[in-house]
Amino acid sequence: MSQDGAENERRKIPLEQPLYDRVDPEFFTRLVDHFYDAVLVDPVLAPLYPPEDLDGARERLRLFLTQFWGGPQTYSDQRGHPRLRMRHAPFVIGEVQREAWFRLMANAVGAEVEAGALSEQDEAAMLGYFDHSARFMMNVEQ
Repeated sequence: MSQDGAENERRKIPLEQPLYDRVDPEFFTRLVDHFYDAVLVDPVLAPLYPPEDLDGARERLRLFLTQFWGGPQTYSDQRGHPRLRMRHAPFVIGEVQREAWFRLMANAVGAEVEAGALSEQDEAAMLGYFDHSARFMMNVEQ
């Protein structure tokens, strides 16, 4: 049995259950913190994030991902429909920005896999979603 299969067997959580139910309670906080810690020093992305709103950006992303992956609907309760494309419209997002964003998010997801907090199956699902979403947010050609 694979390591993640053994972990799932130990926890007795069916794979059909939402990702939120298969990860530990701090998973999304760690994921978002890993991502934003890298954003702060990334020459492409750092200028897109206003320093005075970094804590807010972290919290919004954490709440959105928690909700998207099957957790509480707090994001929608606080902010309404996600309307991701509309909310990102003020920012120039081309291929360079998309690549940088996806790379940092993939690194954050990979860190959770390496730590044993996320299965490779869930990693693939998350990366597929993030790749699609990052492409969907593009609003300029470079």
